[in-house]
Amino acid sequence: TCDTCRKAIKALPDARFVDVRSEGVPEPVMAAARAAFGDALLNTRSTTWRGLSEAERASDPATLLKTHPALMKRPLIADGDALHLGWTRDVQATLGVA
Repeated sequence: TCDTCRKAIKALPDARFVDVRSEGVPEPVMAAARAAFGDALLNTRSTTWRGLSEAERASDPATLLKTHPALMKRPLIADGDALHLGWTRDVQATLGVA
């Protein structure tokens, strides 16, 4: 679990943690996240990204995220119909934990 995710989980005690590597992200949630965040959903600073070939990096982001779930920026927080990406001060304020 990433350090940022641990902070979010601690601040949101009623949240349900989903390990994207073992459980994946439900397709409806992933589709909504792709629609909301586009390419920002890909963590191009990750070790996983750096290990990809140029051809893999150029492939469809949806395919990349299915093949390499660790490429998704985290945390992805679903709060009802609202989605939040990351653990920024804005996200914290929106969720009432800042």
